[in-house]
Order: sequence, then C-alpha cells, then structure tokens
Amino acid sequence: MRQSRFFTKTRKEAPKDEVSNNASLLIRGGFIDKLQAGVYSYLPLGFRVLKKIENIIREELNKVGGQELLMPALQPKENWQKTGRWDSLDVLYKVTDLSGRENALGPTHEEIVVPLVGNFLNSYKDLPFSVYQFQTKFRMEARAKSGILRGREFVMKDMYSFHANEDDLKLFYQVVWDTYVKIFDRLGLGKLTYPTFASGGSFSKYSHEFQTVTPAGEDTIYICDDCKVAINKEIIEEQKVCPKCSGQKFREEKSIEVGNIFELKTKFSAPFGLTYKDESGNSKEVIMGCYGLGPSRVMGTIAEVFADKNGLVWPANVAPYRFHLIELDGSSNDDVRNEALKTYDAIRKDIGDEVLFDDRDLSAGAKFADSDLMGIPYRIVISKKTLDSKMLEVKDRKTGKIEMVSMEDLKKYYD
Repeated sequence: MRQSRFFTKTRKEAPKDEVSNNASLLIRGGFIDKLQAGVYSYLPLGFRVLKKIENIIREELNKVGGQELLMPALQPKENWQKTGRWDSLDVLYKVTDLSGRENALGPTHEEIVVPLVGNFLNSYKDLPFSVYQFQTKFRMEARAKSGILRGREFVMKDMYSFHANEDDLKLFYQVVWDTYVKIFDRLGLGKLTYPTFASGGSFSKYSHEFQTVTPAGEDTIYICDDCKVAINKEIIEEQKVCPKCSGQKFREEKSIEVGNIFELKTKFSAPFGLTYKDESGNSKEVIMGCYGLGPSRVMGTIAEVFADKNGLVWPANVAPYRFHLIELDGSSNDDVRNEALKTYDAIRKDIGDEVLFDDRDLSAGAKFADSDLMGIPYRIVISKKTLDSKMLEVKDRKTGKIEMVSMEDLKKYYD
C-alpha cells in the first residue's frame, strides 16, 4: 500500500476527551477513530491489526476442532427471559421496534447458541463439539474511559462447547487452557499473561481468566512465580495458597483481562431443555463450557504494553505491515524513486501485502516520526546515500538497531 493514498492521517495530538493511553496512541497513529465514549471505528491500519489477531485465534481454535459460525447480534427478549437475565443483567442494551417487540443487543450469546444447537443435537453420538464466532458485542458500560480495553461496542471471540458429562468437559477445558497459552504466545503477550484463578460463581469452584500484566490494568492479581499462575483479587482472601502448587508467596501486579474460560455445566442448557439421548435411550442434560477472548481488547492491551515514548511498537505477528518502506527525496530524485519502487515490488512479490510504502513528499523527520508512531516492526530507508552504497538501511522498531543489508539479506526479516 502506498501511504500517499491513505484517506487517513496521523495526528500530533489525540482528542482532548481521550484519557486512555491505548486509544490516544491508536488515534494518533491512524488506527482507530472515536465516534463516542466506548465506540470506535477501526481504520484500515487498525482493521489489519484486528484481523491478524483474529486469524491467529482462528487458526489455533480450528486445530482443536472449533467450528466457526456467526450468530445474530439482535436477540429476542423471550430467550433472555428463559434464563432470567432480561431483568438481572445490568449491562444489557434493550431496543423496541415499531411493533412493540423487544430485543437485546447481544453482550454474549449463550441465549442464542443453546436453542440453535438444540435444532441439531439428538444423540450422545453428536457429542462433544464446540462452536465459536467473532461477533460485535454491546454492553452498557457506566464508565467507558479505557479506550478499546472496555468499550460499549467491541469485538469478541466467544466459543461454546457441548459435552455428555463433566469429565469430558474438564478434558476439553484443559485443551482450551493450553490453546489460549499458545494464542497469547503468538500474539506476543505470552511472557506477560498469566492464567488466573477467579470465582466460578454458583456452578463451579473456579473460572479462569487470562490476565496481562501492565500498570495500565484495571484488575489486581497475585502471581505465583513458582508455577506461573495467578489469583484474582476477588478470591485472594479465601484462597491463601496457590491452587496449583500450594505455594504461599505471591507478587501483586496490575493487569488487563484479555480472556476467560468457564465451566457452565447446565446453567444454560437446563432453561432451554437442551438434552441428548444416552446409550440406553435416556434423556440427559447437555454439559457446557464457555470460552471468551477479545480481539479488540487484545489490540488495546498490546498498544498499552509495548508502546514507548515515540509511539506504538507492534509484535511482528499482528503488525499492520511487516515493513515500512521510506524513500527520501524521491519526488526530486528519479533514481531514489525507481529504487524504492523496485524494492516495494520485490517485497510484495516475496511475501505479499506486507509493506507500507511512504511515497509522500515530506521531510525525513516527518516520515521518521510517523514511522515510529505507527510502530511497524522494520523500517527500510532508501536515499541517495543508500543508492551509493548499494545497500538498504533497516531499523528494528523495537530495539532501535540499524543495519545496512543487501536486498537478498533483507529476506532474513521476512519470518
């Protein structure tokens, strides 16, 4: 993509009413635009990041048998009444159409997925299975001041699993736990993200959150460094020892919840009468699990965790582009322009649409400042100086290291 063709621009300052660092950086870098508190548009750069995050999640869930679908965001009142959550869930957006029919804008999809599955599930032979989606969710947050970390409209990956018994649920629950660890490793957050024991509510002893350590976090967790798990502040008073290794030494940290997993058991299958026939022909209630992970929240978390004083610093796996190609004085030097175009075409031929070409008629300082703000992993500079040396200048955005490489040697940055 040529940067001169972007309809968006970077900004020197974020909107004055934006208090969160993640949104300020993402707005200034041209990744998102604020419509109102808790509601953002994802611009071309931000949309690319969001889709890369989704694709990593998708690849790992497909490996463990997850089946992707897409369910409606507009949900009938009757479904929510069956579970008792129409009146009890305080974040629920409710809308009424011209006929007086009431619906909810879905904050989650248990009330939809359970009757959906009931249309197809009959026998124990149909179990187990899991389904997931990437869907826009709506929650009436009282204080939406954390940028895309806590929005009123946001993107969520929610997965639901269906089992014949609790033993089978526990097996799959561990599979998803391990899968989440792999996902956060691939997203660049692995070393900072801890599986965290939290209250399981009325249907299990624990649920589990995945919490990323950062001073910008809204949560407090207590980390056991011996086994690399944590306990949420809400249960630390009654859970004096580590649930995994029984250790008693904890490190207190602020964190952001980026994922969670729950054993739902029959909490939602029972109200909808979701049952199956066992081997003896007896009717039994289906056992369920639920697994959430927020791509937009992950994006905001990465922006918070990896930014420096100059701007964003994207991990390569989720960056909008791998390379930011910058020509200096190309508008007045045909040789520089031709070499830049040649390099641009060569990278695109090798690895596809992974290079942003800054062909704008701006000063070197302005281009470099924008490049640092946008946080693309590798900056390539082509100038009269590099032409004379027949090399490319490559800067690592994370480390600041600069080296001169040949076009052939540039390929070591491809993976």
